[in-house]
Amino acid sequence: MADYGGELVGKDPKIETLRQLARRVARSAARTVLIYGETGTGKGLLARMIHQNSRRADKPFLDINCAAIPAGLMESEFFGHEKGAFTGASERKIGLVEAANHGSVFLDEIREMDPHLQAKLLSLLDTHQFRRVGAVKATHVDLRFIAATNKVLLSEVMSGNFREDLYYRLQVVALNIPALRERGDDVLVLAEHFIQRFNMAFGREIRGLAPETAEIMRKYPWPGNVRELENLLERIFILEDDDMVLPRHLPDRILRTVRSGAKVIPPAGETPVADQGFHAATADFQRELVQRALSQSGGNQQEAAGLLKLTRHALRHQMQKLGL
Repeated sequence: MADYGGELVGKDPKIETLRQLARRVARSAARTVLIYGETGTGKGLLARMIHQNSRRADKPFLDINCAAIPAGLMESEFFGHEKGAFTGASERKIGLVEAANHGSVFLDEIREMDPHLQAKLLSLLDTHQFRRVGAVKATHVDLRFIAATNKVLLSEVMSGNFREDLYYRLQVVALNIPALRERGDDVLVLAEHFIQRFNMAFGREIRGLAPETAEIMRKYPWPGNVRELENLLERIFILEDDDMVLPRHLPDRILRTVRSGAKVIPPAGETPVADQGFHAATADFQRELVQRALSQSGGNQQEAAGLLKLTRHALRHQMQKLGL
């Protein structure tokens, strides 16, 4: 995701509210923050914004993609290891967590974290201590963890793909980035922002969007969100010579989608973004799962909790929250 100078660009009220919440969270003592949003919405940018507006701003900000590091290497990368801890460990290695001490760690795609490491992360969040692989003595760290996901994390808990206790530990402060198609004319605000930035980067003088182009961009649902818009405009700067962004510069898939009026369905498992918004859609999904489990168990809450891979206490909490 592009660097917008540390802030989320946009004038939509949802984005302004999110900016205010992010600044408030940044100034707080919150040790964990969870960011929800579809792919390409700017979760990494929001995480960095929280760091830059916090008392930790002059300390390290470490970006870790939990899906990019093989499970077998994750613990050593995360916590480091002692010399001789395993074959090939010829010297002590400082892990990512220790390297970021006093700063912030951004855990992107937290759902993809190996279950074994999820348990160790939970222990770190609770005790502020960890052990390098092969170490006897624990190391203390002062960190803020900012996790992000494009999944409905509670449904991942219910399906057994994510630890329930870690979910509740991360969920203390949760922020949701709306999809670009939910942000009104922000697509035009962002387009102008990128055009100005690319003009400087490429030494060009593109004046902006032609009116017909702006209308198409308003109607297109942007399944790739802000990242898709940014990449599209960069491609136009590289390949086109006109001093305006014209409709003929847009890919056929965009023109066909707008002509057909097709709606966007997020990829399977991604954060639902129905018209009623993220939280309402999530609540509907949760309510359906709980009702199905209760029906299957004949109303036995203990058995229903087992089906959902929840404790009975957690199930009763969810039932109360969902009005069941």
